[in-house]
Amino acid sequence: MTIWVDADACPRVIKEILFRAAERTAVQVTLVANRLLYTPPSRYISALQVADGFDVADSEIVRRLQAGDLVITADIPLAAEVIAKGGHALDPRGAMHSAETIQARLTMRDFMDTLRASGVDTGGPSALSQRDRQLFAKHLDHYLTTLIKQQNEKE
Repeated sequence: MTIWVDADACPRVIKEILFRAAERTAVQVTLVANRLLYTPPSRYISALQVADGFDVADSEIVRRLQAGDLVITADIPLAAEVIAKGGHALDPRGAMHSAETIQARLTMRDFMDTLRASGVDTGGPSALSQRDRQLFAKHLDHYLTTLIKQQNEKE
C-alpha cells in the first residue's frame, strides 16, 4: 500500500504529518510534483518529479495507483479518478472523499468554475486552520489503523 501525495499544492504542515506517519507505520509515502521537492531521509518517503504540464502529476498518480492506495489531494477531479480506480482520496483539510460524496463535490466544483468564468469573485480557500490539520490527522490515523489491522489479520 502506498500513500500518493499530489504535492504541488499540498501544504508543508500536511507533508510533515505524512512524514511522521510513514516512519511510525512503515507505509510508503510518495510525493508527486512537477518540481523537485524536499523529502527527509527515510526508506518510507520518496519524491517523484514529473514533467511540467497540466495534470501531469495527476495522470502519473492515477497510472501508478493500485486499488486500496490512498491519495492526498485537494483536486476533486483527481479524487474522482482515484475512487473510480478503487483507491481512497483524502483532502489536506481532512475531508475523506467517497463514492457516495464525490459526485456532489464535482458538481459544486463545476458550479464554482462557472461562477468564476462569468466574472463572479468567489474568493479563494481560507487558510489551513488547526481544526483542518487535526481532522486530516484523524482521518489519516483511522485509515492507517484500519490498514494495519487488516494486514495483521491476514498474517
